[in-house]
Amino acid sequence: MSAGRGGTARTSAALLAAALLVTSCAGQDDDTSAPATSPSATPHGYVEGARESAEQQSRLLLNDPGTGDTRVLDLITGKTHEVSRTTGTTELTTDGRFGYLHTANGTHVLDGGTWTVDHGDHVHYYRAAIRDVGDFPAGSGAQVRSDAAVTAVTGEDGRTRLYRRADLEKGRLGTPSTLPGTHAAAVVPYAEHLLALTDDGQGPAGLAVYDREGRRVASPDARCEDPRGDAVTRRGVVLGCADGALLVREDDGAFTAEKIPYGSDVPEKDRATAFRHRAGSDTLTAPAGEKAVWVLDVTERTWTRVRTGPVVAANTAGEGSPLLVLQTDGSLHGYDIGTGKHLSRTKPLLTDAAKAAADGSGGPAIEVDRSRAYLNDPEGHRVYEIDYNDNLRIARTFDLDIEPALMVETGR
Repeated sequence: MSAGRGGTARTSAALLAAALLVTSCAGQDDDTSAPATSPSATPHGYVEGARESAEQQSRLLLNDPGTGDTRVLDLITGKTHEVSRTTGTTELTTDGRFGYLHTANGTHVLDGGTWTVDHGDHVHYYRAAIRDVGDFPAGSGAQVRSDAAVTAVTGEDGRTRLYRRADLEKGRLGTPSTLPGTHAAAVVPYAEHLLALTDDGQGPAGLAVYDREGRRVASPDARCEDPRGDAVTRRGVVLGCADGALLVREDDGAFTAEKIPYGSDVPEKDRATAFRHRAGSDTLTAPAGEKAVWVLDVTERTWTRVRTGPVVAANTAGEGSPLLVLQTDGSLHGYDIGTGKHLSRTKPLLTDAAKAAADGSGGPAIEVDRSRAYLNDPEGHRVYEIDYNDNLRIARTFDLDIEPALMVETGR
């Protein structure tokens, strides 16, 4: 592993984060280290079995679909942890804590052991043991979406099972309930409700809002043709549609939906169908065909198509940060997300990025957090850590004993 991650600047940031944490929670409970003996003695932010930290506890979950080997790379300590194998993985997704390894026979749930709790005016960062939870009886086409209370698993047949998050946190699946009807896309937990697109046979899918018990409580006047892709932002939930995006928001218990159109006709092959962004950011990215990237500014309700050349993967940390694009030459490029101006590039990092993306085993991905980006190199058996605010400087290189074809980041 190459040189360290933050030096003096990172240390100062950690001290500042610790100070802010103490200040934010002062007057509520001062001791977050001792276990509680009674409800009145429970420290603010206390989570049984977890340790609270002053900075984000990021980990990478990595899988080699060929061998099934799975690793958890702790980005704080630099150590790699071996966990049970999951063979035949076609996709690896996460909700910020749990990793979901999708296979033809089911979806394996892995507790990455790190997560963030956002209270709005302050946040809590936690780390705990890494452990296997079990397998959802949903195949490779399942879509998993979560919030703090519930995990919704929508199968290829459109049926959705709801699992209690509290059960998963205790290392078990529990007994799920089933949401009535079938759905045209992933069911998304949001604002203590569930957002779903239902196919009623009357044209594009209609938006429905359910409560936690599965009762429909609202049906905003909104439809989405050929829904694909979704993202939860601070401004609401974005649902990808044939003509742009549908932004669903909640305000004092009322749900509204607003279209964010592309502004012109977009061929199906150039549509945004899978969004990537930094957790908590309101700026989304998606491939726009083979040689461009869409940037959706949810705050401004605008789409920008950035011409980049052949795209393998893309992501951004949001406003003030570059659009990161891995191109088929194996180099990582940075672009201004507003103007599309090319800003920087690295040397070729991947020997055959195009092949890695097209071989059906997941391919390279770009994970982004508040200060770093991570790029997996399957053929090179490594992961690059990149300081995207310092001219795409390679901060660290993690050498691995597997081909990390699938990668997600937890702790966010």
